[in-house]
Amino acid sequence: MPRAILAFALLLASVAGLAAPTAAPVRAEIDALLARLEASGCRFGRNDAWHAGAAAKAHLLRKLDYIEQYGTIATTEQFIDAAATKSSLSGAPYAVQCGNAAAENSAPWLLAQLEKMRAASGKRTR
Repeated sequence: MPRAILAFALLLASVAGLAAPTAAPVRAEIDALLARLEASGCRFGRNDAWHAGAAAKAHLLRKLDYIEQYGTIATTEQFIDAAATKSSLSGAPYAVQCGNAAAENSAPWLLAQLEKMRAASGKRTR
């Protein structure tokens, strides 16, 4: 048993060594994407409750901070997949609802917004 604990401790130490802040260009793109969500007027659904864009942004930034404690986000798409598609606790998918439109899963909505942002800035979609 002590051997298993030692192995687990070494694994955690090695993973913690990989933790790093997200690269500045990726973080800037994530921040712009979340600002777009916040300004959209859309509601963000998580765990059977709807939240305004500002609350959604704050929640997703907390998730990003948590992820960065253990690793690094390499792309905005990776952020969307890791933090912005479903609840880490319940596994329930996140949703976005804009106006009277039907709610949709958050990943396609966020990816579409990311594509629009990149098109506007002349960046190619990855």
